[in-house]
Amino acid sequence: MTTQTRPTPAVASISPGPSLGVRGRRRRGWVTRTLFLLPALLLFVGLVLGPIFLGIYTSLFKWNGFGGLPPKNFVGLDNFKRLLTDEVFIGDLERGLILVALSVTVQLPVALGLALLLNQKIRFRRLYRLVFFAPYVLSEVITGVLFTMVFSPNAGLVNKILAAFGFGDTAQTWLSEPDSVLYAVFFVISWKYFGFHMILYLAGRQAIPNELTEAAMVDGAGTWDVFRRITLPLLGPTIRISIFLSIIGAIQLFDMVWVLTGGGPIHGSETMAVTMFQYGFRRYEVGYASAISVAMFLISLVFALFYQRFVLRRDIEGAITVMGGRG
Repeated sequence: MTTQTRPTPAVASISPGPSLGVRGRRRRGWVTRTLFLLPALLLFVGLVLGPIFLGIYTSLFKWNGFGGLPPKNFVGLDNFKRLLTDEVFIGDLERGLILVALSVTVQLPVALGLALLLNQKIRFRRLYRLVFFAPYVLSEVITGVLFTMVFSPNAGLVNKILAAFGFGDTAQTWLSEPDSVLYAVFFVISWKYFGFHMILYLAGRQAIPNELTEAAMVDGAGTWDVFRRITLPLLGPTIRISIFLSIIGAIQLFDMVWVLTGGGPIHGSETMAVTMFQYGFRRYEVGYASAISVAMFLISLVFALFYQRFVLRRDIEGAITVMGGRG
């Protein structure tokens, strides 16, 4: 007797879609990234964005800093209108431009020349690099205290050197004369920071393949031609970054000037940061000091955006193009 087996009905297969395990891993990954980023985000908001918005807010008030927040005497844009007619603030802008011009025309070329010199095979070049870079390691306060003694009118090193070479009649109180104080401050700034720019240029020069310069010299190019047509163009991105840092540093210059001169004499060495400190912590005009800080922020921001839009992007695109071409 034969038994007939019934065909089992086909079970419809259902596509389960995305696995719950994959979803769980993605969710855990998102939570992990958030937890890692949260401390940095909180610090950024609390220490960067928070003070920026607080400065913008208090710049709209006439406030002495006492009585707690929020301030009461709202004046709108009056503090910013005052900036446009404040001779001290306008003088700060002029002195800042002078420092920037001197940095670009004196400090940075000297740093570039030393970088190219120390890139050559000379004896003790590592020692020279260390000696030239050492001032950058010192703090601005120590540098300021040191040069108050160097420029001292009686026992200062500068006046003694001038007297030793027969120029004793040109000795003066360098930090007490309105006509010379800004240039004395620039000398101190250059002494402090030229080693940093020298290291930047040296790193940029060492990134240039030696084959390029050797091939140019084989083709008959002289030292000046090699520098002008190969070294200088390839150092362009490094030079532009150096100029950018110099300008931003001149806008924010405070501690060294404060230790050297306090902004005097007769505002001869005062910068925007020093003026902001004077109004905020000496005259208790916190609203006006906040307006100065907002002006400094806007100047730095506009310059940084200009640099990023027209300079940095071109340098990055050029570097990517060169890498792609080599590949």
